[in-house]
Amino acid sequence: MAKLDWIREELKELKEKGLYVTIRKLESAQGPWVVVDGKRVLNMCSNNYLGLAAHPKIKEAAIRAILDYGVGAGAVRTIAGTMELHVELEEKLAKFKKREAAILFQSGYNANLGALSALLTKKDNGVFISEELNHASIIDGMRLSGAPKVIYKHLDMEDLEKKLKENKDKEKKIIVSDGVFSMDGDLAPVPEMAELAEQYDAMLYIDDAHGEGVLGDSGRGIVDHFKLHDKVDFEMGTLSKAFGVIGGYVAGPEEAIEYLRQRGRPFLFSSAPNPPDVAAAIAAVEILQHSDELVKKLWDNTHFLQNGLRELGYDLGNTKHPITPVMLYDEKTAQEFSRRLYDEYNIFAQAIVYPTVPLGTARIRLEPSAAHSKEDLQYVLDAFEDLGKKTGFLK
Repeated sequence: MAKLDWIREELKELKEKGLYVTIRKLESAQGPWVVVDGKRVLNMCSNNYLGLAAHPKIKEAAIRAILDYGVGAGAVRTIAGTMELHVELEEKLAKFKKREAAILFQSGYNANLGALSALLTKKDNGVFISEELNHASIIDGMRLSGAPKVIYKHLDMEDLEKKLKENKDKEKKIIVSDGVFSMDGDLAPVPEMAELAEQYDAMLYIDDAHGEGVLGDSGRGIVDHFKLHDKVDFEMGTLSKAFGVIGGYVAGPEEAIEYLRQRGRPFLFSSAPNPPDVAAAIAAVEILQHSDELVKKLWDNTHFLQNGLRELGYDLGNTKHPITPVMLYDEKTAQEFSRRLYDEYNIFAQAIVYPTVPLGTARIRLEPSAAHSKEDLQYVLDAFEDLGKKTGFLK
């Protein structure tokens, strides 16, 4: 149809510029090795940090919940959708995060939408002070709020203080930031942020999606990593990465969490998370409470992979996390690396290009997990050495 010609032209242009994303199809459970488009490949691009997505105890918990509670929650939380499983998970998450209370949402994305749009509205005399590289869910949560926002430069505490000074007369000020930045693996300077929040009477909201299961005691996250439980007002977490399930939550002071139950739109207007997902998440929290073995294995694998890549000559940026951005810079080079890793080496590692990252900063983002063996990771290192030389990227 002629009226769709512009879409065809857009898609053609994306392919010509190396910006077209090939979406591959998994045909097996998440794990270190998976079947993708009919081919067995080494999975190096999943957020399944601890290998819990197919853990036997988590699968058993989900199956048991289906038998006991059914498949669907059947309603929103405020009508007939709150099951004892939801309450149990919220209590366990609050205890795990060392906070007074927690509220469960359908995803981490919904958690940010619900919390940020409720904590500050366009009717308030307030402002969001937002990190330059914040996740799309934070940006959309602020948009849904309708409240004004100002942006401070990435990791720049002088610029954050400048923005706080410029808005010191606002009645409500909310500093909001990722804890771990998902494309680069660098960490927010939460101690300095907490000091500034206290100095300028601002609330501090940290998105800990990539910190949980990775940083802190038994994977309690970046706030626990810095021991700042009494200095950070709100922690958003996801259950879809290290916990291996689906869902999101916000933890913080009990009264504030109760307020979110009254005003968080995804909590009020979307059906409650399903029983098998909630039971699986409970099992994941219990596994981490019982042992930090998986977290230690994750970090051992991370150091092995990242040290090896740096020795080969690859730039990994400023990562301080298992997120491993292998910087290739050029979009077409990154797409070629991804395609050839899959075709020639049986390694599944997607290219990350604009608009996910700025133009000229294309990369392969590798993500080691606790489920990988050293042999798996050495295979990756050998492949990157061989492909880097074949393409001329490594001299």
